[in-house]
Amino acid sequence: MMLGPTVAGFVAFPSPPLVDASDDGMRVAVATVERLLGYSFRDRRLLEEALTHPSYQEHPTYQRLEFVGDAALGMAFTNYVYLTNPDAKPGRLSTLRAANISTEKLARAAVRHDLYRLIRRNSPDLDRMVAEFTRSVLRELEDGEDLEPYGGCSIKAPKVLADIVESIAAAVYIDCDFNLELLWKVMRGMLEPIITLETLREQPVTTLYQFCRKNKKSIRFKHRKIGKMNVMNVLVDGQTIGIGSSKQKIIAKLNATRDALEKLSCPKAGFMDIEPALAEGDGAGEQIQGSKQKLHKLCNKNRWQRAFCRTEREDGPAHDKRFVCSVLVETWDNSFISLSDPTSRVKDAKNAAAYKTLSELLN
Repeated sequence: MMLGPTVAGFVAFPSPPLVDASDDGMRVAVATVERLLGYSFRDRRLLEEALTHPSYQEHPTYQRLEFVGDAALGMAFTNYVYLTNPDAKPGRLSTLRAANISTEKLARAAVRHDLYRLIRRNSPDLDRMVAEFTRSVLRELEDGEDLEPYGGCSIKAPKVLADIVESIAAAVYIDCDFNLELLWKVMRGMLEPIITLETLREQPVTTLYQFCRKNKKSIRFKHRKIGKMNVMNVLVDGQTIGIGSSKQKIIAKLNATRDALEKLSCPKAGFMDIEPALAEGDGAGEQIQGSKQKLHKLCNKNRWQRAFCRTEREDGPAHDKRFVCSVLVETWDNSFISLSDPTSRVKDAKNAAAYKTLSELLN
C-alpha cells in the first residue's frame, strides 16, 4: 500500500490520516504496522491503543504504553551496545544508547515509515508541527546529507513522533510476554540505521562553527550541572542563544547546538530583539502570564522535581534592560529546557520560558 509521495524512502509530507474512527480504519492501520514489523499480534487491541493519540479521546490512548516502551527500548539498546562493543567504557556505551533512543532518532524512524499517518488524532497544530519537521528532514536527504540522530535539521523533532515508536515497541513487548530478545528482533528493522561508535558524529556542532566563522562571530559553550542533569549554553558573540540538557554531556551539547541553529536560521533574528506580547488584554500575553506557577503545579501533580528557573542573560543600559531566562523540568524519563526571548522584566522572561516548556510537556 502506498502511503504517500516518497523521496529516498521518506514521505514528502504527513498525509491525511489513513485511519478513521471506524473499526475498519483501525484494522487497516494495525495490518500496516504488522507488515512493517513482520510480527502478528495476539492481542491487536494493544496496537490499536499504541496508534491512538491523546487528542483522540474516544478510545484509550498510547500514554501508558509510551511509558513502558521508553524503558523497554532502553533495555534493548543496553543489551545491544554492551554485546557489540566489548571494549567500550561505560561513558561511551551510555552516549551510544542515548543517541539511538533520542527523540530525534526515534522521530526520524517514524518519518521514514510514515507512522504518523496511521495515528488516530485530532490536533491540527500537531499536524503542522509534524509537517514542518518532515519537510526539514526531506531537505537534508535532497541535499545529500547523511541521516544522523542529530542531523542538520534545524526544526526540533515533535515528541509525538518518538512517542509513536515507543508505544509500538511497548505493544510488541507486552504481546510477546515481555521477551526482550524478541522485542529487539522485531523492532530493529524499524530503528535502522543503528548508530555505532564509528558513525556517531557531532554534525550540528560543526555546522554551527562553520556558520560563526562565515559570519565572523565568536562561539563558546558553557556547561553546568543541575542535580544529575547536564545543561549546556551556546553563546554567540557573548549572548546566550541556545540551551540544551541531558544526563549525557555530549547530548546536552548537541541539543543546545540544535536550539542555537534554529534561532540563527530565523530570517528576522527575532530572538535578539523582539519582546513577547505581554500587554494587558492580549490573548497570548494572558496565556504566558502565570505560566511559571502553572508549571510548578504540573510538577507537583506528577511528583517531578520542582522546575528550575535561571536568568541566563542581562543586556542593555540601566534604563532599558533586557533579560533572558531559562526553565528546566526533569520528568521521570526525560528533561525539558526552554529559553525565553528578551523581555524588560525578569518575571516576564521566566513566564515566557515556562510557557515554552509547558507547550512541550503538554504536546
